[in-house]
Amino acid sequence: MPLASIPYVLLLGFLFGSTLIASRFSVGQYHPVNYVALRLILATLAHVLIYVASPKRKLPRDPRLWAQAALLGSVGVAVPMTSIVTSMQYQSSGLTSILLTIGPAITVVMAHFFLPEEQLTWRKAFGVTLAFGGAVLLAILGESGLPDVRSANLAGYALVFIAMLFGSGSAVYVRKYLRSYDTFDLASLRMFFAALTLTLLTFATVGFDLSGVDRLGYFALGYASLVGTFSGLLTAIYVTQRFGATPTAMTSYVIPLVAGIGGTLILGERFTPGMIAGMALILGGLAILNHRERPRLSAM
Repeated sequence: MPLASIPYVLLLGFLFGSTLIASRFSVGQYHPVNYVALRLILATLAHVLIYVASPKRKLPRDPRLWAQAALLGSVGVAVPMTSIVTSMQYQSSGLTSILLTIGPAITVVMAHFFLPEEQLTWRKAFGVTLAFGGAVLLAILGESGLPDVRSANLAGYALVFIAMLFGSGSAVYVRKYLRSYDTFDLASLRMFFAALTLTLLTFATVGFDLSGVDRLGYFALGYASLVGTFSGLLTAIYVTQRFGATPTAMTSYVIPLVAGIGGTLILGERFTPGMIAGMALILGGLAILNHRERPRLSAM
């Protein structure tokens, strides 16, 4: 990984980790569907401003891209984001961030079946097993990361797993079918359709009742929308385009530290030895998955 990419990796880890803290705070004031819908609306408006302000950006007209983005937005963005936020009704932002680091392992398994060029090797299989072992350990220990909860509610674990399944499936789908499209255009349209899906769902179910939201709640919503969803996405795109996919993947090592430490200091969450052990196993698995073997020199 290039040394020049390290500050960007740390920045990206902070953006995503702090957004989890803001979301964990927000579940006390918003309904999860309501909160995610508002967050996506604000992020979509920021994307619209980019199109309006930048002479180099024009709204794409390819009907196939719009159709694919509609699918990805409603399934690959709306479902994972809502599941993650809802999971934090049952567990801390720190624990959620640790569980989310299994995402790359799930992507590796899915890629084995749907992407012929990314087959699962014995080394990758061991890394995946190690990562899942960390999650199993956390579940066995009953970790929730919350100071007033003795044993975890497995609904939180299940929701994070659902989020990772849909998120990883979305990543594999993009890799297989949409590599030729402009990244920003795809991301913008995907965000728009995710916002539209959850806005319609909100009106049909819980509505936009914000009577219980205070100033800190509005600040948390704005922060998560513009810092995490919008700025985080643009930063991830920039890091990937400039330095490659590996530095972006390294963000997974930073997010749990930011969310764990920040959640403890700001929200009074717990970061227990069991969580540290589970995180060590998961990150160990990720390290194996991200390791690239050096090509062997042929004998002279």
